[in-house]
Amino acid sequence: MGDYNEDAPQADAKPSTYTFEAGDTLWAVAERFYGDGNRYQEIANASGIDNPDEVSVGHVLTLP
Repeated sequence: MGDYNEDAPQADAKPSTYTFEAGDTLWAVAERFYGDGNRYQEIANASGIDNPDEVSVGHVLTLP
């Protein structure tokens, strides 16, 4: 029934990493990938970031 294909990639699949760009904040990245900026600490923890205010351009974040 329907056109569902278990082998097809999910349309809302999220990458497991994200490279921090100019103008980004962890809050904005959390909003973009999770729809909730409050989840920024999860990204910080998974990425080994002690101070979320000191993430620099080019830092590769792990998205749990």
